[in-house]
Amino acid sequence: MDIDFTAISGPDKYRLLTNFVGPRPIALVGTRSPAGHNNAAPMSFFNVFSHEPPLVVLGIQARGNGDEKDTVGNIRRTGEFVVNMVDMSIAEAMIVCSVNFAPDIDEIAFAGLTPIPGKQIEVDRIAESPCSFECRLERIIDYQRRVLVIGEVVQMHVHDRCLDAQGRYVNPETYQPIARLHADNYITSDRQFELTKPEALLPYEAPQVTPRPERAVR
Repeated sequence: MDIDFTAISGPDKYRLLTNFVGPRPIALVGTRSPAGHNNAAPMSFFNVFSHEPPLVVLGIQARGNGDEKDTVGNIRRTGEFVVNMVDMSIAEAMIVCSVNFAPDIDEIAFAGLTPIPGKQIEVDRIAESPCSFECRLERIIDYQRRVLVIGEVVQMHVHDRCLDAQGRYVNPETYQPIARLHADNYITSDRQFELTKPEALLPYEAPQVTPRPERAVR
């Protein structure tokens, strides 16, 4: 099947892209409302973009009526946000935060989560999250009804249980983030396997071809 993306609707593009590009990690994004309330919203259009400088990227769509989401407005105003990673222990709370609450509702408290003040920014992180990144806004790229938010990580918080004994790599038995697949389907990284890159590859060798015997010309 070939699909012409210039000839299909926006919902169809979303359905196809999110069905086949996955799993996508979930960022439970924390921001601060104008009145000082905690806002938290899950975003699955998210990933790490660079390590030097350390950048993460969020893709955030406008509401159905075209209005900007609270998360974007808060980031524009404060220039700060927190990316809280999600595992099974806070999966249900993450879904609660996906509801379209009024701006004066403290979504972290409503979801039964615990806020902890940031060390380098004024936005709270979520205590129950296995890993949180305090971010300062690097830039916002406005593109039609969507914005790309690029943030620089200035502080990272990790539960000790999620690290190996040397504190260098994650412990796959205890850090198992969930990711979104399609529709309401999610996946957890509790089944991991290792693929090791070869040390070196031999130069390509062309296959040996045995020439056919020439046929006599009559």
